[in-house]
Amino acid sequence: MAKSSQPGNADQGGGSTLTEPISLVASRRHTVRFAALDIQHALVRAQLREAFDRVLRSSAFTLGEEVEAFEDEFASYCGVDHCVGVASGTAALALMLRAYDIGPGDEVIVPAHTFIATALAVEHVGATPVLCDVQQDTGLIDPVAARAQVGPRTAAIIAVHLYGQACDMDALGALAGSRGLLLLEDAAQAAGAWHRDRRVGSLGAASAFSFYPGKNLGALGDGGAVCTDDALLATRLRRLRNLGQRAKGEHVEAGYNERLDGLQAAFLRVKLPWLDEWNAARRARAADYAQMLPDWVDVLEERVHAPCTYHLFPIRLVERDAVAAGLQAARVQTGMHYRRAVHQHVAWRGRPARRGELPVAESWAATELSLPMHPHLSVGEVERVCEALGALRTVRLSATSAARMARP
Repeated sequence: MAKSSQPGNADQGGGSTLTEPISLVASRRHTVRFAALDIQHALVRAQLREAFDRVLRSSAFTLGEEVEAFEDEFASYCGVDHCVGVASGTAALALMLRAYDIGPGDEVIVPAHTFIATALAVEHVGATPVLCDVQQDTGLIDPVAARAQVGPRTAAIIAVHLYGQACDMDALGALAGSRGLLLLEDAAQAAGAWHRDRRVGSLGAASAFSFYPGKNLGALGDGGAVCTDDALLATRLRRLRNLGQRAKGEHVEAGYNERLDGLQAAFLRVKLPWLDEWNAARRARAADYAQMLPDWVDVLEERVHAPCTYHLFPIRLVERDAVAAGLQAARVQTGMHYRRAVHQHVAWRGRPARRGELPVAESWAATELSLPMHPHLSVGEVERVCEALGALRTVRLSATSAARMARP
């Protein structure tokens, strides 16, 4: 869905005038919100209240029947044999690695353009994240770059399905198979997405999901899960999340306290039947953006065999920060995902990072801007966002032309 082949080709001059015409009319318009969980929850309020009452009556607040039921339902939805609910997406990533005995002495290839939790999970189990560059058109892990990062200590590759689009799992699967590596999925942003005829979550040896409230499938607090077809792995994950217990009071390994709350599982059970409909609404609004955005805005390239569920709608602009300020003045909320590549964070100073440079990841970090995207976004709101962007461009060019005419 690329609008142009070059990201952010706006003129660089006259930045101080970007917001002027927009701010004059902004006070007469409502804010186009980045997300709208209140609308979503209003649609299912009665079911959420019933789920709350059901858990209250059972007093099964940690693990229990609601968790088991959600695990069965989500496993079936993803097309896998097992789902293990845990406390967060970060916990899902770390426990997935730990269950495979990945730890000190091992390296795990991680894209440099991702939420930092992907790399932190590798650190948390004592392994070394080796950062890899990403593709220019999608921001997803580049299989060619990943191949260059494989070394004698490489144990796994984590494919991050960023923004709601599946990675090139054909190429990554071939790479992993040829080198004897685990191919794992970070599906935190891609619940419900497809790669060819299979759901995300069923494409690697195991996959980690986040149910943070803002996700396409979000709880009313934190939550996560690991999906897999590996029965032995699932059994170990259930021990690891629950303090290493094989049975109550029988601790057979040093585990963690990373259990999914029964209440969050009950809420997720309410929302799961809506997920495909909500994802379809996101895709419809993404199509509207593709039609209405100015042609100087570069958008995510969507592949036919991996339709995006648009957890986020990223565009790329050289003048990203100025445009974000201009849209804010126009009462359009935006986000940045992510302002820094993993190796650019202060927390990463002094850590092993990569074998080579990471120019594409750094470019995404410098230019990415996320526009409003949620299932309840209206066509009119998309039009307002696009008009605001178009106005910013017009003012930019006018200011630049005036400056040039004023030169002696």
